[in-house]
Amino acid sequence: MMSKSLTLPAKPRQFGHFINGSIVPVGNRDTLIRTSPAHDRPVTIMPVCTPTDLDAAVMSARVAFEDRRWSGLGGAERAGILLRAATILRRRVNDIAYWEVLENGKPISQARAEIQGCIGMLEYASGLARSLHGDAFNNLGDAMLGLVTREPVGVVGIITPWNFPFLILCERVPYILASGNCIVAKPSEFTSATSLLLAEILTEAGLPDGVFNVVTGTGDTIGRAMSTHMDIDMLSFTGSTAVGRQIVQAAGQSNFKKLSLELGGKNPQIVFADAALGDAADGVAFGIGFNAGQCCISGSRLIVERSVAKKFGQMVANKLMKAVIGDPLNDSTQIGAITTDSQYQAIMHYIETGQSEGAHLVCGGDVPRQSRGRYINPTVFTDVTPEMTIMREEIFGPVLSVIPFETIEEAIAIANATDYGLAASVWTQSLDTALQVTRRVRAGRFWVNTTLAGGPEMPIGGFKQSGWGREAGIYGVEEYTQIKSVHIEIGQRTHWIS
Repeated sequence: MMSKSLTLPAKPRQFGHFINGSIVPVGNRDTLIRTSPAHDRPVTIMPVCTPTDLDAAVMSARVAFEDRRWSGLGGAERAGILLRAATILRRRVNDIAYWEVLENGKPISQARAEIQGCIGMLEYASGLARSLHGDAFNNLGDAMLGLVTREPVGVVGIITPWNFPFLILCERVPYILASGNCIVAKPSEFTSATSLLLAEILTEAGLPDGVFNVVTGTGDTIGRAMSTHMDIDMLSFTGSTAVGRQIVQAAGQSNFKKLSLELGGKNPQIVFADAALGDAADGVAFGIGFNAGQCCISGSRLIVERSVAKKFGQMVANKLMKAVIGDPLNDSTQIGAITTDSQYQAIMHYIETGQSEGAHLVCGGDVPRQSRGRYINPTVFTDVTPEMTIMREEIFGPVLSVIPFETIEEAIAIANATDYGLAASVWTQSLDTALQVTRRVRAGRFWVNTTLAGGPEMPIGGFKQSGWGREAGIYGVEEYTQIKSVHIEIGQRTHWIS
């Protein structure tokens, strides 16, 4: 049942793209009509931009960067604009969340919480704009002073996915702006609305024209063109490892642009018998059920000590069977819709594959009774072996594979037996066990007796085939800078030629 205060729009809202501080009308461009994955109703209309539109956006960003209207400002001035953007966003939380839900299908309560987190990112990045600094070497002798300065990279492209369209953008934009760069963003064609709303907010906050631009369209056209664009100095991409590999190749064949890549994950949740099992079961359920499992850091592999494996697997299944699945505009909903039809088909295929390869289905594997929309019941498999497809490949859905272990060495080995290294969690009451696992499991984000926690201070990124670089925190500001060594000679020069 839908919340009384939230109703579907009477007709889909039409957007333009955003260049040089202004909305560009659709004009004679093709359009994409986005249908809500939860309601089967058209909700937004987006322009299908062309490479020519991308060139215009990049040129806008390039002019803004070269004339130093942003990079030439002091950190205090940049901080003031980011703080004003945070204030405006606080006022518009419900509006942003509404359009996020309509395009993405996630629960409204989750969308609001994510946007609240984005406010914190803007506020924290404002402080980093003032504190970013280089270094000095006063130990080079009386005749030399050495300085190390950090300079903005230049024009940064950002390609964001459909699963967290506003959150992932805000894990990058405030930090990139704090370091003085200009931006061209390309959101997923399925979830473009909130990126355009962020452009409105930043402009209202006083961000100079051309510093933040948004080009909508498909990954095959706009995304590919961004990866080869000779005037984009750095590209941030969040998405699959397969596409990330293509971007690496494209960057190498064009201008060797700097890359930051947050890619796939097949993340372990390791549970020891001494853990507070009730808490752990709830955490594991949250780790796979949050955002309907459409999360690169979701805990899709449950590695549990054998002595409690059967009991604990059932505890998690019982939790997931109680999760409220339904209309994401209802405040009580905990698990919403699957965002795209292709992802829905992929998840169902993995569930079928798990069964055909011999895994035991404990719960889920089917769809709830809904009058409309795409939904999948959270699914738990036991009797999973390391070679099974559902244990090896990223499913990107609410599907949990359970595998037992005997010793801490075996648990660590299973956790590391993947091409990915994005995130991991461990559940235990032993500090010694927690530290051993945290040190030895190869993952960029780690949680002890919790999962999917974070904040604007903490860096984001992966090991192995989960990506390059770090976003957020001071690391996410430094990532978008170049380091320059400056040598200053003091006093008279000793002549080379007398």
